[in-house]
Amino acid sequence: MEKILEQTLLYDFYGELLTKHQREVYEDVVLGDLGYSEAAEELGVSRQGVHDLVKRVDRQLRGYEEKLGLVERFLDIRSEIIQIREMADKGRLDSEDAARTAAICDRILSQL
Repeated sequence: MEKILEQTLLYDFYGELLTKHQREVYEDVVLGDLGYSEAAEELGVSRQGVHDLVKRVDRQLRGYEEKLGLVERFLDIRSEIIQIREMADKGRLDSEDAARTAAICDRILSQL
């Protein structure tokens, strides 16, 4: 997965677990595409401090995902929904597609 997409998804799922300061800096640098120096100047801290904080937050977010697996679960469900949509867009499901659709729906429902 592309790094920025991974960072964005992890932040979307686990960002509220960060402190306000961590969220502000991470949003500025990673999501807002502000440079380390610019963020440091804006916040009145060192460039190295901003860099270290962003790296620490990245590790923290990945750690949450390793423990909870919410992003992986979301991506799996999204993939299965896309499969259902593609089969439905065919207009008519043959018996094999109908069985696959039912199995995918059962998996999705069991995860909710």
